[in-house]
Amino acid sequence: MKADSNEIRKEIARRHLLHFTKHTMEKFEPQEFHLIYYEVLDLFAKGKIKKLMITMPPQHGKSEGSTRRLPSFMLGHNPDLRIAITSYSSTFAKKFNREIQRIIDDEKFNELFPGTTLQESKYVAESSSNYIRTSDEFEIVGHEGNLKTVGRGGSLTGNPVDILIMDDLYKDKSEGNSPVTRQSVWDWYTSTADTRLHNDSQQLIVFTRWHEEDLIGMLESNKSEEVVEITSLKEIEKIDSSSWVKINFEALKVSEPTEIDNRKKGQSLWEKKHSAKKLEGSKGLDSENFECLFQGNPESSAGKLYGPFKTYDNLPPLREKKNYTDTADKGEDFLFSCDYGLPLDTEDTNIYIIDCLYTDKPMEYTEKWTASQLKRNAIGLAEIESNNGGRGFARAVQKLVPPNIVVQDFTQSGNKESRILTNKAAVNSRIIFPSGWETRFPDLYKHLTGFKKVFKANKQDGGPDVLTGIIERNDGNDFWVI
Repeated sequence: MKADSNEIRKEIARRHLLHFTKHTMEKFEPQEFHLIYYEVLDLFAKGKIKKLMITMPPQHGKSEGSTRRLPSFMLGHNPDLRIAITSYSSTFAKKFNREIQRIIDDEKFNELFPGTTLQESKYVAESSSNYIRTSDEFEIVGHEGNLKTVGRGGSLTGNPVDILIMDDLYKDKSEGNSPVTRQSVWDWYTSTADTRLHNDSQQLIVFTRWHEEDLIGMLESNKSEEVVEITSLKEIEKIDSSSWVKINFEALKVSEPTEIDNRKKGQSLWEKKHSAKKLEGSKGLDSENFECLFQGNPESSAGKLYGPFKTYDNLPPLREKKNYTDTADKGEDFLFSCDYGLPLDTEDTNIYIIDCLYTDKPMEYTEKWTASQLKRNAIGLAEIESNNGGRGFARAVQKLVPPNIVVQDFTQSGNKESRILTNKAAVNSRIIFPSGWETRFPDLYKHLTGFKKVFKANKQDGGPDVLTGIIERNDGNDFWVI
């Protein structure tokens, strides 16, 4: 009976990367987020994801799964695979190579995959002297498979690459912030790495982020690439194989709970090792560095349209509460419906944001949500841009709210870029958000604080457009027609 149970455990370890890791690494104690992480890597190993990006904080076990266990597991299943691993230096890449060799040489691996062996291994049944085994490259005895590791910028000449794994292409903050280094990484990827790939090749990028224009950022901004950040594993089936699947694990949860990451806001990813208290301390020391390293949200103040926005703790007495809504223009755009208040004190020229709805959901959802927000905050007047189907949206919302809430549509006739740039100082100095808005409205916060001065560098401009409209509408300098 015991023998049978051992065989069952071995069979499960052959089939699933998580159990393979448990089997070959006795000290491995997976946390809850590791279960999702390894499940995604398992889908990659089985060819269900062709292009995968995963960002994760340092010291959370990302490389153990992606760059040590995953390639070993895949070579166990297919010893003819040609795998390439690259990192920021050849020394670091060689370390991965030696660690993978030790995994394959181990008895625990051999009892699962006896057909995958290396030169000079005690498990080799035939002469293996003709097979390469160095700290840069090794070949699988009796098969076509091999694994090669190179430092960033290194050569991948020779055979085509079936699996390309890119782990930590930037050593530290100084490299991440260096435009020379970032360009060299991009040049290496486009001129060397990409040229070794074929139609069936798979790519995995896994690293801690340092800058918005790192390799992930460059791919996200490249019009020929589509990057889809998922919140549920079910979404993978609907994503085209030519698109990148992206997952970001925040060290400290600030976004809404999802199927992939169901933590509540404020919870840490690995409390036992990196507590929420410790992370908050790190955030206090250097918030920009924290956003990059721990949150996967690189920000650079250079080239940004807005500086930090002011916040309030207590809403002052208001003489009027209003709403400004811009419906989504194209499929990738977001609806932004913003409730705001004008202070009773007429000498106070600030405009106080009360509530926000910022989402890419279709109108059958946003009509109801917008109406609910208007009722919840007792808004008197809601103004909806009619440029992007807003007229029908306004009629639908009006039917869902009581008569005391007036909903009217209008046409915005001014040049958007000119309006936003002209009013940027007023927006930054007079628009006041509630304290903690980065947690209440994380997507909007990221959009506004990351918006670039160069318009073509932004994927969308709905946030600045609405805030500009609010300033215009209440200063008499607007370009609108009812």
